Amino acid sequence: MSVNQRGFSLTEVLIAMAIGSILMLSSARFLPGLQQVILHQEAKQDLEEDVWLRVMAIGKQIQRAGYCVGQCQGAGLFISQDGHCVIVQWDANSNGRWENSPKSEAEQTGFRLASGVLETQRGATHCDGKGWDKLTDPDRVLVQNFSVRQNALAGFSPEFVIELSASRKGFENSPIQVLHYVTGFNL
Repeated sequence: MSVNQRGFSLTEVLIAMAIGSILMLSSARFLPGLQQVILHQEAKQDLEEDVWLRVMAIGKQIQRAGYCVGQCQGAGLFISQDGHCVIVQWDANSNGRWENSPKSEAEQTGFRLASGVLETQRGATHCDGKGWDKLTDPDRVLVQNFSVRQNALAGFSPEFVIELSASRKGFENSPIQVLHYVTGFNL
């Protein structure tokens, strides 16, 4: 080993450790805030995906509404409660009629907003009553608005606007609002 080789002196090592400690402490101060922002963004993205999933499923049902192979009786779509409830029916088994029993094979599907929860019911004939299943978890999501509006277009199939706005529990001040446009080809 050569006599001219040198390492760091004790003073230089202590100064480097002090500077490193100060940098670590200052960066650790920002870590909780960064984690909070990341959690909030993740919750918002999860909510947005959940809302879009619900709206797309309802839109698919509205697009199918009125389909019938034969002579089905009645209207294929009912909108009531100022648009907060919609019932669609379509001939799922292509037998020429809209069946409503047994309940497990009924060809009507209803969607409604009730007490901050989006609900659905297979075999729905009206928007009131019990037996509706929750589409959204009331412990996680608060639905502020659900509505379906019909826009009549001269010479074209009707267009429907599905609006859904919801917020995550604990983050009520940042709701997600979605508008989805679908065409009722069979209506």
